[in-house]
This record gives sequence, C-alpha cells and structure tokens, in this order.
Amino acid sequence: MTASRASQPYFGLKGNKLVFWITLACATDMTLFGYDQGVFSGVVISQDYLDVHQLNGTENTNTLSIITSIYTIGCFFGAITAFYIGERYGRKKTIFFGTVIMTIGAILQTSSFSIPHMIVARIISGIGNGINTATAPVWQTETSKVHNRGKLVLLEMGLNIFGFSLSNWINYGMSFVGGSVGWRFPLALQLIFCLILFCTIPWLPESPRWLLAHGRETEAIIILADLEDKPADDPYVVAERQEIMYGIEYERKNAIDWKDLLRGRTKTGTKTVRRLILGSGTQAMQQFGGINIMSYYLPTVLMESVKLDDSMSRLIAACASVAYLIASLAAAPLVEKLGRRIMMMVSTIIQLLCFLLLTVLLYYTEQPDYAHQIEVAEASVVWFFVYYIGFGLGMLGIPWLYPTEINSLPMRTKGAAFATMTNWITNFIVVEVTPIGIQTLGWKFYIIWTLTNALFLPTIWLFYPETANRSLEDLDAYYRDNPPLFLGGDRDSTCRQRPQKFAQAQGRDIEEAAEDLRRRSIFIDEPKEQSLSD
Repeated sequence: MTASRASQPYFGLKGNKLVFWITLACATDMTLFGYDQGVFSGVVISQDYLDVHQLNGTENTNTLSIITSIYTIGCFFGAITAFYIGERYGRKKTIFFGTVIMTIGAILQTSSFSIPHMIVARIISGIGNGINTATAPVWQTETSKVHNRGKLVLLEMGLNIFGFSLSNWINYGMSFVGGSVGWRFPLALQLIFCLILFCTIPWLPESPRWLLAHGRETEAIIILADLEDKPADDPYVVAERQEIMYGIEYERKNAIDWKDLLRGRTKTGTKTVRRLILGSGTQAMQQFGGINIMSYYLPTVLMESVKLDDSMSRLIAACASVAYLIASLAAAPLVEKLGRRIMMMVSTIIQLLCFLLLTVLLYYTEQPDYAHQIEVAEASVVWFFVYYIGFGLGMLGIPWLYPTEINSLPMRTKGAAFATMTNWITNFIVVEVTPIGIQTLGWKFYIIWTLTNALFLPTIWLFYPETANRSLEDLDAYYRDNPPLFLGGDRDSTCRQRPQKFAQAQGRDIEEAAEDLRRRSIFIDEPKEQSLSD
C-alpha cells in the first residue's frame, strides 16, 4: 500500500517542486531582509516616532544616524555568529535560529518607547538578519541545479526588493494615518515573514553537500536523488556524489587553518584566500557603490538635497522602489545568459553615470543665483530612478550569489559569512556617514560615489572569474589548476559558457559510475543464476 503524501519526506515532493519550496523559504527570508531595509526610512521621518523618542531638531541628527545604522552592526555580529554555527549545525537550523532572534527584535522595535529600547531592538533584529542573510543563499546554492542556480538566487534578491518596495508603499500609506500606528504597524508586519519561515523550514531538506561533509552519506544521497527526481543508484546521482566527495577530501588535505590564514601563512592548492577576498569584495563593491544612500535615506535625500516635501518624498521613494523591483526581477533570467561579470560591469557603469549626473545637477540646485534651481532639482529625480534600475540589474543580487559559488565546500559557509560581514560593516559606514555627509558637504557628497564606481569597473574586469554555467565542483577544479591572478586573456576564466574540459570530465564521471553499477549488477546476478542451475 502506498504511503500517504503527508507521511513521506517533504510531503512526497521531489525535483523542481522540492526546489520550489526551498526557494520559497529562502526568498521569504530575503524578502524580510528587504522589508527591514526599507521600513526604517519611513519611521525616521514619522513625527510621532521623533516625539516619542525625543529626536526632533538638527542637533539629534547623529543620534538618528546611530539608531538607523546600529542595525547593520547587529547584522555584522549576526554574520560572525553564522560563521561559527553555520558549518556546525547546518543550513536549516542556522536559519531557524536566526528567525527566532529576528522575531524577538521585531517585537521589541514595535513596542519601543525610548532610544535605548530602540537601539537594543535594532541590534537584536540585525543579529538575526545577519545570521539568515549569511546562510540562506548558501542553502539555495547547494540545493540548486547548475542551469538555474544563479537564476534562483537572483529571483530571491528580486523578492528582497519586493519586500523593500512593500515597505515603501506601506510607509507612504501610513503617513496619512499618523500617530503611533503610523510607524509601529509597519514594524510589526515583519512578524508575518517570520511566521512563514517557521512554517516551511522544519520540513524541508538539509543541504546534501553539508551532510556529505559531515559524514551523513545515506541522508545526503537520498536528498541528492530527491532533488534530481532520480533513483539513488542513478549514474548521475552517483557521479555527483563522487564529485562532491572528491572536492571535500581535496579541500581538507589542502585546507588552511584560520590561525595560519590570519597570519598570512598559506599553501598552494585551493586558493582559499583569493576566493575569500573575491567573494567579500563583491559585497564591499555593492555597498560602496552607494545603494544604501537610497535604501535607507531616499526620502531624506529628496527632502534635503532636492527640497521636496514629506509626502512627495515618500511617494517618489515608493515609485522608485517599483522600478527597482522590475529591474531586479528582470535580472533573474539574464544572469545565466549574460554571466556574472558582464552584469556586474553594466550595473556599475549605470551607477557611475547616475552619480556623475546627480553631482552636476545638485551642484546647480545649491547655487543661490541660478535661475532654474527648481527645474534642475526635478530633473535629478529621474537619475535616482535610473540608479535603482542599474543596481537592480546586477549589483543587487550577484554579490549575494558570487561568494556561495566561488568558495569551496568546506569554506562556503565561512566564505559567505565573511562576505556578509563585509557587507554589513561597509553598510554601516555608508549609513552612518550619509546624513552627516548630505548636511555638511551638500552636492560634493555625491562625488565620492562617482569615484568609487569608477574604481570598481577595472577591478571586476581584471580579477573576477566567470561562475555562470559551472557546477560548484567545476570551480573547485578550476582553482586546483592554478589560474592566473589577472584574467584579461584567459578564456576559461571569462567565457559565459561552461568550459569544455569541465563538461568532458563530468561525462567521464557519469560513464564510469554507470559502468561501475553495471559491473555490480553482473556480480550480484551471477550467483543467483548459479544457484538456480544447481
């Protein structure tokens, strides 16, 4: 009698249906991350919030900056926590633990009545978010197929912007309500996302790569087979298991102890340090590209730099978030076709042009004798929209995807956590200096971000290998071959299609696995035939 669906693992889901539910859980986590990023931009300009926490007046600008940016410090320490617990307890348990912490933080933020209360709440929420954002992309990457790995992670980041856009529209709508509800209700909505995570994570499969790395081979093979919707003894599943195990053993033999890593003592073989720097570098470029000037402070920027009123600033921020969302969703189907390198460079070029034009336009808005101040200020709004579109097409999602691909399996959790730590510490710097920079430097503040984006273009071109259309094991093999540091003329490092040598190696592995299974079946069948003849 066939077992009921409810009694089967994962309710009987296999293949793409099972991957869909893992993606839903990871996407919910990243949607919550996006919602968290956007919701406070409306809170900090809500009059009741400023009155309750006694934050009115320009003399409290620094305190407002600290309350906003302290969240990113919490995220930084959350990423450090993921660094230590992610590899020990697995992807699922780590995300579940992070969600519990975020739930506590959301309740504390919603009930805040003082500055210390809100600071503690923001730190706790940040710790939970730091744990989850360091772990969810790894879980997604390790349970996805080669051809849709990048697409799924970028889809998650698209839903991250859905959360960001949702928070902007809620902020705009609640501005007409006013009072305590106007800022407490948007903060309380975080709990809905936490509830969805509590309902999905417990019954979904652990990463099979993590299970293999921790000696739980039987579980891992079953999950590999379920994710591929194939029998456990299928040659493809057997070959995939062998490739993963080879990568684990090679990395362990050539691994670098963290004490040696910090002291600069490395050995050849896996290029651990280079891969760690490349992964964390994408996150540094994301933040120093200027995105969180917009994410955390766009209404403030529009009020201070463009001289718009409160309601119009909120409305434009909400409309800009829709353009941001459309661009981020458009990036998902493009990431495998165009590759990581091209999308990062195109995104950076657009960001560079936007900050260059904003610098020029805002310069004229601050000239007291200039006759067209209002027209120039209005024209600058367009480039905030274009910036969001450019960022959403590449530098939004790829810095979250790239560290999970470029680092080897034993280093993947640590590498993703290190990259996330880089994200949050650079995020803190940007969020902390932005209100002060706008207030003291005016239009000159935007020159900084023009220059940083100009610096990132040659950096991506020279140092970042392509990871599209490669399996995670392909990338391990690539670094075992000692690739060049400067990639300009190296075709295998920069081409968008999977290099032929990797495809041929996988083909040989599958053929060998099939031949091995055939020999085993002959070995088992021969004694049976002999006993029947007797």
